[in-house]
Amino acid sequence: MKWIVLGGAVGVLSGTASAFFLKSLNYVTDVRMNHGWLLFLLPLGGALVSCLYMKFGKNSSKGNNLILEQINEGQETIPLRMAPLVLFGTLVTHLFGGSAGREGTAVQMGGSLAEWFGKMIRIDAADRKILLMCGISGGFGSIFGTPLAGTIFGLEVIAIGLISHRALLPCFTASFVGDLIATRLWGAHHLHYKIGSVPAIELSIVFKVVVASILFGLVSLLFSELTHALKRGFAAVFKNPAIKSAVGGFVVIALVAIVGTRDYLGFGLPLIQQSFEGEVSPLAFLWKLLFTSVTLSAGFQGGEVTPLFAIGATMGHSLADLFGLYAPFLAALGFIAVFCGATNTPIACFIMGIELFGSEAAVYLFIACLVSYVFSGHSGIYTSQRIGVSKSRLLTIPEGTTLATVKELRKKERSSHKEKRNDDDVK
Repeated sequence: MKWIVLGGAVGVLSGTASAFFLKSLNYVTDVRMNHGWLLFLLPLGGALVSCLYMKFGKNSSKGNNLILEQINEGQETIPLRMAPLVLFGTLVTHLFGGSAGREGTAVQMGGSLAEWFGKMIRIDAADRKILLMCGISGGFGSIFGTPLAGTIFGLEVIAIGLISHRALLPCFTASFVGDLIATRLWGAHHLHYKIGSVPAIELSIVFKVVVASILFGLVSLLFSELTHALKRGFAAVFKNPAIKSAVGGFVVIALVAIVGTRDYLGFGLPLIQQSFEGEVSPLAFLWKLLFTSVTLSAGFQGGEVTPLFAIGATMGHSLADLFGLYAPFLAALGFIAVFCGATNTPIACFIMGIELFGSEAAVYLFIACLVSYVFSGHSGIYTSQRIGVSKSRLLTIPEGTTLATVKELRKKERSSHKEKRNDDDVK
C-alpha cells in the first residue's frame, strides 16, 4: 500500500508535467512550421539556454546521467530547478529547429519531481532510489503512452543485465498512473503507427530479420559513439558553453543548406509517418542521425529517443527493398531496435513494440531487440549507466563500471598488452 500511494503520487506529478510538455511541444512545433525564419535564431536560442544553465543549473546540466548516478549510490541532490530548466530548454530547441526528442526531458522532470516529493515526506536513502526509478518510469510511460514499457524502462536502464524486482510495483504504479493522468485527465495525445501485414515465421524471414537487426545495432552504436565524440570535440574547442551552443546552431543551419530540406529538424515525426505510410530518402536515417548528434553535442536540451525512433524507422524502410520485406514491418522493427541498442533496454523496447504495434509480430520484435542489444556493444547514450552483467564473457568488467569508464579499461588493457609485446620483443 505504501508504494502504491508513493508511486501513484509520482505518477500524478510526472503525468501532469508530461501533458503540459506535450501540449507545449505541439504549440512551438506549429509555430516553427509556420515561421521558417525562426531557424536562423537557433544559435541565439542555444546560447540563451546555455547561459541559464551556467547561472542557475549547477549539476542539472548532467541531465539523465545525474538521476542514474543518484540511483547508483550517488551523493548529490537532484534540484527541483532541473524540471523547469529542461522544459524551457527543450521548448527552445524545438521552437528554433534543433533535432532532439522528448524522453530526456520527461525523465528529468519525473526524476526531479520525485526527488522533491521524497524530500517533502522525508524518505530514507533506500526508498529514495526506488522513488527516483518511479520518476523515470512515470516520465517515460506518460510521454509515450506506453505504461508497461515505462515500467520496465525505469528498472532496466539503471544497470545493463540487472533488474530490481523490488521496484517493480512502484514503477508500474507510477507509469500506469502517469499515463492515465496525461491522457485521460489532461487530454494528451500519442501517435500510433500501423505495422500492416506480418510475415509468417519462416527460416528465410528470420534470417533477414537477424541481419537487419545487426545493422540496427551497429547504427545505434554509431549514434552513441558519434554523439559522445562530438561532445568531446565541441567541449575541447569551445570552453564557453554559450559559444559552443551557438556554433552548434550555425552547424545545423549549414546542414539544412547542404541537404536542401528541413525534414530532419525537430522530432522527426513526419519521417516516422512516411516510413509507415509513404516513401523516404534511402539515406534519411543517416541525415537524421547527424542532425541529432550535432544538436545534442552542442548542448541543446532534449532527448534522444524520438529521433532514434525516426532513425530506426527510416532505416528499416530503406532496407525493405534490399531484403524483400514489407516496408512498414521492417520500419517497426527498426523503430524499436535502434532505440534498444542505444539504451541497452531490450525488454522495455520489446514491450513497447507490442504496445505500439500489437502482439502479432512479437517473435520478430523480440529477435530485433535481442540482436540489436548484443551488437551495440558496451556503448549507449547514457554514460552513467552501469554494466551489471557484461554482454560477453570475453570481456571482464569490474562491478560498478559505467559506460563512461569501460573505454578507459579497454585503453588500459590495450596499453598493457602492447607493453607486454614490447617486453617480449626485447627479450
